[in-house]
Amino acid sequence: MQPELWKKIQDICDKLSKVTYENLTKIIRLESTGSSTAAQKLDDSFQNDVDAWMGGGTCFSMTWHLYQVFKDMGLSPRLVMGHKRKEKNIHCALILPDPDGSFDFEPAGSSLRMTLASNSDFLSSTEYLFDPGYLIFDPLPIPLPPPQGKGTAFFPLVPNTVRLDRPTVDSMALWTGGAGAPMKLRFEYPVEGVSVEEFKQHWNESFYREMMTYPVLNRLDRERGVQYYYQKGNLVTRDSNGSRIEKIENSARVDTLSRIFGLKPELIDRALNILNK
Repeated sequence: MQPELWKKIQDICDKLSKVTYENLTKIIRLESTGSSTAAQKLDDSFQNDVDAWMGGGTCFSMTWHLYQVFKDMGLSPRLVMGHKRKEKNIHCALILPDPDGSFDFEPAGSSLRMTLASNSDFLSSTEYLFDPGYLIFDPLPIPLPPPQGKGTAFFPLVPNTVRLDRPTVDSMALWTGGAGAPMKLRFEYPVEGVSVEEFKQHWNESFYREMMTYPVLNRLDRERGVQYYYQKGNLVTRDSNGSRIEKIENSARVDTLSRIFGLKPELIDRALNILNK
């Protein structure tokens, strides 16, 4: 991949990393329109402008935004769905083939402080995984499956180390762990990908999943290496030293979430009122 293109892709990912993962705007859109199809069409990610978003989005919003940006750049991104145990199509990501068909330099300015070019697993790798919905904002070179490669690759991101397993040419698994914690299997991806129509169908179905019955917010401070995650009244702060859990009382929820996740208080309050109904 040419250095100029690689730098542009990194800049796009860095800008997206400042967007909060949250389902509050998704809850508001569904309540306002009454249908997932109409709510999806109102999603600000369709504007292809991060600065115009209401505040954030889920994995579908973030992945769709990247897909549009890369298509506009003349690239050929591929939408992929993520499975978790028995739950199918509950997550999504994107695979981008290298237009030059090779990976031959170390990413400058990336949080991946490693010499990928010296790793033989990547010399023939021609595809990258983008998973912004899981707060992975670095393009990850996808390892080659055996016998062409070792079929696995580690990425020392902060605060979560990432591992990609590629047991076969058709499948890939994402594992994460941090601060001495064991690696956990997060998602499995059929790398062939899905059509835009199928992707949007899974997006529609996501409006009616269990996670839409309570607030979920997730943000990564890349400069400080700190992740903030809020769900069901608990705030988890994760850094290189481990994780800390704090119970957020209802009386302090709006102010606390607004401060940590950079969302407008009135937006948070509106979504919480919808959930309370």
